[in-house]
Amino acid sequence: MDGPDCARTQQLIDAALDGELDRQTLLALAEHRAGCPDCARRYADRRALKATLGQATRHAMPAALRRRLEAMTPPPAPRPAPVARWSRRLGWSVPAAALAASLALFLAAPGPQDGLAHDLAAAHIRSLMPDHLTDVVSSDRHTVKPWFNGRLPASPQVPDLAADGFPLVGGRLDYVGDHLAAAMVYRHGQHVINLFAWPATATAFAGRADRDGFHLLGWTDGTLAYAAVSDVAWSDLDGFQRLWTKAAATPP
Repeated sequence: MDGPDCARTQQLIDAALDGELDRQTLLALAEHRAGCPDCARRYADRRALKATLGQATRHAMPAALRRRLEAMTPPPAPRPAPVARWSRRLGWSVPAAALAASLALFLAAPGPQDGLAHDLAAAHIRSLMPDHLTDVVSSDRHTVKPWFNGRLPASPQVPDLAADGFPLVGGRLDYVGDHLAAAMVYRHGQHVINLFAWPATATAFAGRADRDGFHLLGWTDGTLAYAAVSDVAWSDLDGFQRLWTKAAATPP
């Protein structure tokens, strides 16, 4: 999408926040917002609302609401199904239990880490589609690292780990967690490893997770946040992370 206007940008805000847009559209929207304060404000407001809902926690059903729901519910059948027996142990009828479960699920919306994990897995999956893996194809770190300069606030180190079984393939720009990110692409055998990097001032992905059949491993170095995503074994992804951080800390 080239040069989206304000109306088009505002129509796509929810789709962007829900991870429903392709990488090129996300990048085009980000460029538009960078030069349009009104669209940037609308996007920030909607993202803040989504984050607020995501931080909601479970709450016990108020006693008054519980009594009203029970009063609206007919007496249980003589031979209740297991779910009815379970709900009555809690003092609820089946409809009341179902409504309470629905309310709890609504209030326990996914938090920021869940959303970021979803974005990372989705970006990895998009990259595996034909012609989506790299914007710059090179096994030379002296080609890939300079390519990121000027395209991101901070350019990550791009060590070559071919001697350790993780050859560099190239790099690209991507979009995760509502911000631009560098994606450094490595291989291990037939497996692709996407290493995403973005400013540590934004939300960082912490620790380990599994999404959609892929492993996610996150860490920070104080300046940049990183997340490696791949279907390699956990032991291989851990080894990649150790090798990469050591090489990045002592660039030749």
